[in-house]
Amino acid sequence: MPRDRPAIGRVMAQVAMVMNLDKCIGCHTCSVTCKQTWTNRPGAEYMWFNNVETKPGTGYPRRYEDQDRFKGGWTLDRRGRLRLRAGGRLRKLLTLFYNPELPALDDFYEPWTYDYDRLTTAPLSDSFPSARPKSQLTGRDMTPSAGPNWDDDLAGSAGYAARDPNFQGMSEQVRMEFERAFMFYLPRICEHCLNPSCVASCPSGAMYKRAEDGIVLVDQDRCRGWRFCVSGCPYKKVYFNHRTGKAEKCTFCYPRIEAGQPTICSETCVGRLRHLGVLLYDADAVQAAASVPDDKDLYEAQLSVFLDPEDPEVRAAAERAGIAHDWIQAARRSPVHALIARHRVALPLHPEYRTLPMVWYVPPLSPVTDAVHATGYHDDDPDRVFAAIDALRIPMEYLANLFTAGDTAVVEGVLRKLTAMRGHMRRRQLGDGVDQELLDSVGMTADQIEDLYRLLAIAKYDDRYVVPRVHAEDAGALLPQHCAVGDPGGVLGHGVGHGARQHGDRPAGAPPAVPGAAGPSASGDGSTFRDSDGRTRFNLLGWNGKGDAPGLFGDGSGS
Repeated sequence: MPRDRPAIGRVMAQVAMVMNLDKCIGCHTCSVTCKQTWTNRPGAEYMWFNNVETKPGTGYPRRYEDQDRFKGGWTLDRRGRLRLRAGGRLRKLLTLFYNPELPALDDFYEPWTYDYDRLTTAPLSDSFPSARPKSQLTGRDMTPSAGPNWDDDLAGSAGYAARDPNFQGMSEQVRMEFERAFMFYLPRICEHCLNPSCVASCPSGAMYKRAEDGIVLVDQDRCRGWRFCVSGCPYKKVYFNHRTGKAEKCTFCYPRIEAGQPTICSETCVGRLRHLGVLLYDADAVQAAASVPDDKDLYEAQLSVFLDPEDPEVRAAAERAGIAHDWIQAARRSPVHALIARHRVALPLHPEYRTLPMVWYVPPLSPVTDAVHATGYHDDDPDRVFAAIDALRIPMEYLANLFTAGDTAVVEGVLRKLTAMRGHMRRRQLGDGVDQELLDSVGMTADQIEDLYRLLAIAKYDDRYVVPRVHAEDAGALLPQHCAVGDPGGVLGHGVGHGARQHGDRPAGAPPAVPGAAGPSASGDGSTFRDSDGRTRFNLLGWNGKGDAPGLFGDGSGS
């Protein structure tokens, strides 16, 4: 890819994801499997590291995209320098014990379960017993009024669509006519940004970005529960565990990534819409890219940060930076790099937050064919197909507000490429010749179109997920940092760190409970671990709140 900078700076590798929204059917399988893997613990009932939203809609938590309310992400000061939207150190000090930008539980929802015991223990009666909803926080009867997918499939409802922050700046006429538009699903996880505002917002330094693969994690030993990371994240993908007093977030399934496996949401995705791969980028160019004055230039600015792994100079610089050879080769085969940088059909979610997100999306094309047929045109005619793109039922401005900070030209260009791909492959299946005029209209060759088709339509498992394994020489440092999934509060020791922070940003604390290494526990919940000196120690992160907690109050009584 052409670059404006004269020389390659510090090369780093990032594991990134691209989702093809045309394939998402809103089944929430990814959400359920993620929750069963990561947040099936006390204090994490309301956490959804992966959720699927209906667009248009208010999202989860409600109206998280309204940064006038939540003050997430970055902004530029008068001198063009990056500043946290929520304010600097002085404001954090003044709001240390009261954060006005922190989402309330009502912005998420009060989690509930059902009184299933009543179904089997109710006495004989002429009426059928019912399982009443009960709060998972208080245990009392309640009436559910919100949830992570509460507004599923209600995009056409004026009550939900009108409150979508992405309608800001659009005409009232468009709002009122949008009920005729189709809806689409938007799966969301942590963006694992190149310029994460959650990391910069953390007063205790517990949030960090791993140098080896770019995954953003929480060091549970350092976390003090200030929750500025929650308000600092514009995507609201950091949560607070009220049982452990710690922040938790999507881990990008880093134990699976280290083993060369895809994330659990990718593995179980019914629509096979997720792609995982390695991107090489210039770390020295990140700040300049996030600081461009015009929000609409942020998409191109972030593209300029990514490096072409086919460039021999880039590969040489990557090797000098210590990136393993197999990681460089994985970057060359990366479907993520192909969709983002080579074919340029994937777009970032809300680049105007200036975090440089690393989970990108192929915008939905579904309404194009419907619009063409509705107008009486035949979609074999590229000119008429492209004319229909300009008159979609879903406003182009809406997609642009989601993915390009309002630049409709970029979204239109992507939809044109996807339309040309459909037209070209249809002609090929029917035995017609190549329509060179169609290909020229989008600046692509037949080989490029067919490569894009293989990625988006028929990609096999090994083509969708190109994730290199962690190296064996690092395994000894990695294994002690892992903990049992069943440990209450312990699995989110995910931040204690890959290789004990191999790159020396700061030392890791004591590891959480390790399977097979824990000694007798006072509470029987896996809250103790055996240290390297052979002594059995108490781990507060693994404590479920019951039984004794030795040393918790500093008096040695354990009461």
